[in-house]
Amino acid sequence: MAALNVNGTSLECCCTRPMTGFFRDGFCRTDEEDQGHHLVCAIVTQQFLEFSRRRGNDLITPRPELRFPGLKPGDRWCLHILRWREAYEAGVAPPILLASTHERALDYVTVDMLRKLAFEE
Repeated sequence: MAALNVNGTSLECCCTRPMTGFFRDGFCRTDEEDQGHHLVCAIVTQQFLEFSRRRGNDLITPRPELRFPGLKPGDRWCLHILRWREAYEAGVAPPILLASTHERALDYVTVDMLRKLAFEE
């Protein structure tokens, strides 16, 4: 069965440049091995990147051994849903793409939270 997004339609690709997703296939999909629940497709901002680094998750510095290119503002990336929620509560959550955010994100946040920061093309 195809993965669904928070709108109840087929999950769309988040980004392939840089290649994102737990499986590095461009989609915000997860399985039991993904302890981070990388479910939300975000357009990262400098404010969020700095917030995440202060919380111990440096998303700016490249880590080639983890196939991680390092992010800059404007990049799309599948984020850990609980980090996104933490940033939301702190007022620094980046905008997201609903069509590329996995329906399981709704296990951790409300659809209203997501819609408040939705960026749709």
